[in-house]
Amino acid sequence: MVLKNNKKGTDSNLVGLTPKMSDADFAKFSKLIKEEFGIKMPPSKKTMLEARLQKRLRALGLSEHSQYCDFLFSPGGFERELTQLIDVVTTNTTDFFREPKHFELLLRTVLPDLCQRNKRPLKIWSAGCSSGEEPYTLCMVLEEFTENNRNFKYSLMATDISTDILRKAMNAVYPMSKVDVVPMVMKRKYLLKSKDKNKPLVRVVPELRKKVDFRRLNFMEPFPFKDQKDIIFCRNVVIYFDRATQYKLFQKFCSTLSKGGYLFIGHSESISGMELPVRQIAPTVYQKV
Repeated sequence: MVLKNNKKGTDSNLVGLTPKMSDADFAKFSKLIKEEFGIKMPPSKKTMLEARLQKRLRALGLSEHSQYCDFLFSPGGFERELTQLIDVVTTNTTDFFREPKHFELLLRTVLPDLCQRNKRPLKIWSAGCSSGEEPYTLCMVLEEFTENNRNFKYSLMATDISTDILRKAMNAVYPMSKVDVVPMVMKRKYLLKSKDKNKPLVRVVPELRKKVDFRRLNFMEPFPFKDQKDIIFCRNVVIYFDRATQYKLFQKFCSTLSKGGYLFIGHSESISGMELPVRQIAPTVYQKV
C-alpha cells in the first residue's frame, strides 16, 4: 500500500506499510484454513497471517486484506488460489537427521524386527516431508541397512500439502550448512558438492532421489492409497492441529499402518489419552498391536 502525500507534506517515502486485517476477515480466513487444511489459526496468529499474506496481495495487485478475502470467496476463487494459500499458511522447518535417536532406533530395532517378520519389500511413508530432508535421511539410513542385508527391499513415499515445498524436495539442493549433521561417510556416498565454488551447495545423488515417490496430500482428505505402510514418520506436523483433529488423523494413520508396523511422531507431540491400537516402544515411537 502506497501512502500519498497529504497537504501537510507527509514524507513521500512512507511506502510498503502492512495493511491491517479486520477481525471479521481474520475469522473468515481462520475458519477456511481450519476446515480445508486442519491448521488451527487462533487470534494470536492474526499478525503472522497479515505479514505472510503481503506477498500474495502484491502479486494480485491488491492493497487490502478485505479485497483478498473477497477474491478468495468469489466463485472459483478458492480453487484458483488454493496452492498459493497453502504455501502462505504452512510452516516448513526441518533438518537432516532431526531427532537422531529415531534413526538409531530404526537401524537397531525397527528394521531388523520388520525384516524378520516380512519377506516382502517394506513400505515407508514420510508424512509431511517438507523440503525433503526427512525422506532423504531415511533413504541414507535404509541404504546403509541394505549393505548388510542384501535381500532387504523397500519403497518410500513422501507427501506434503505444499506443491512449492515439494518442488524443492524433488530438486534436492541444500546449503552446505544444512548437511553438517550428516555423517561424513554418508556425505561422501549420497551428496554431491556444487561445481561452482562460489555456491556452497550440495545435491542428493540421483540414485537416492529416484528412491523417493513424492506426492501432494492434504491430511484432511481421504488418503488416496489403499496399501498399508510398515513405517510412518509424521513428526512435528500435528502440532499445528487442534486435539480433535490430531486424534482423527492418528486414527487414519493407524488404519493405514500394517499390524506390527511403527509410527514415529515428533518429540513435541503426544497421543496420551487417545484410544489407538498401538503400544509405546520408545519416546514418541509406537507399534501397532
